[in-house]
Amino acid sequence: MAEPIRDATSDDAPTPARLVALLDELARPATTAELARRLGLHPNGVRAHLDALAREGAVTRERVAHGRGRPRDEWTLDPEAPVGDAPTGYAALGRWLVRALAEADADADVEATGRRIGRELIDADGPPGPALHAALAALGFRPRRAAAPDGHTRFCLHNCPYRDVVEADQPTVCGLHRGITLGMLDAAAPGARLTAFVAKDPHRAGCEIEVLGLDQRTGQAAGRAPA
Repeated sequence: MAEPIRDATSDDAPTPARLVALLDELARPATTAELARRLGLHPNGVRAHLDALAREGAVTRERVAHGRGRPRDEWTLDPEAPVGDAPTGYAALGRWLVRALAEADADADVEATGRRIGRELIDADGPPGPALHAALAALGFRPRRAAAPDGHTRFCLHNCPYRDVVEADQPTVCGLHRGITLGMLDAAAPGARLTAFVAKDPHRAGCEIEVLGLDQRTGQAAGRAPA
């Protein structure tokens, strides 16, 4: 495997390396125009470099519709691209765990608190699939999304930003994450249903999330009790 790219954001680094480092730093999908603006480069040149990186498997492209205009390309670092250190989110996790424990009582648990948090973390105005993908990426999970013909959307998480904490108390941390995922669905796709949430070894990652009806924006999700 190639060596990870590090310290590649300086102006004297090759443009492809700067793009990969920037996407790794953003930890979310970004448009060609945004990447060009952040690097101070022309969008046409940036697009050519991104196309080459996509052919190499370093980045992935998704065409997302926005209003009546042409769909625009959104770029994400491929979950398996060897870029720097794994992203971490310990500061946010610590705040959420403190909140979960503070709110816990006979009628509230960690998952329910996570669900309330999840509703605050997602952009509910955009398409539900990309919105959930972007929110998971922003948390540092490096998700890969795939749609199945049976109406399910599956996410494989290629990084666990909380792996050291999971070792101490996996049920609590994974319960919080499951609740956050449910809350995101509440906000972005209330007609969707979480059908699988499979936790794996945090150091090897690969946790799986499966959602039915992710593109449905209305309706009550079956089988989900209110938080």
